[in-house]
Amino acid sequence: MAEQVKSQAAPEKKRILLIDDEEDFCFFVKLNLEKTGRFEILTTTSGSSGVVLASKERPDLILLDIIMPEMGGGQVAELLFDSPRTRKIPILFITAIASRRQVQSQEGIIGGRNFIAKPVTPEELMAKIDGVFKSIQ
Repeated sequence: MAEQVKSQAAPEKKRILLIDDEEDFCFFVKLNLEKTGRFEILTTTSGSSGVVLASKERPDLILLDIIMPEMGGGQVAELLFDSPRTRKIPILFITAIASRRQVQSQEGIIGGRNFIAKPVTPEELMAKIDGVFKSIQ
C-alpha cells in the first residue's frame, strides 16, 4: 500500500495595487515585495488609472501615494471609498511628507488611516503591510 502524503498548498499570494507617480519607486516596491513570494504587485503611475484598476482587479491592499500630479491620493481614496466594489479594500498611504499632522493637513481624507513615510526600506514596508493585513483579519 502506498503511503499517502499530505500536500500542503502554498499560501495564496496577496494582490497589492501600488498607485504612485514615481516609476522608480514602483519598480523598487514591485521588485522587493514580489521576491518574497508572498505578493503579486500591480502598479500604475496615475490616480485615475489606479481607480479603474482597483475596481477591475479588486486587490487585497492598495498602496497609495498622497501627492501625485493629475489626481492626488485623497481624491483617489474618496473615489475608492465611494464605490461598492472598492470601499472595503484597505489603503496604506505612502508619502514623502514626514508626520501625521502634515499628512492630515495635506489630505483630510486620511484622518486616522495607515500611512508610511518615504524613503522606506523593504523591511519597514513589509512590517507595515503585515500590520495592515493583521488588523483586517
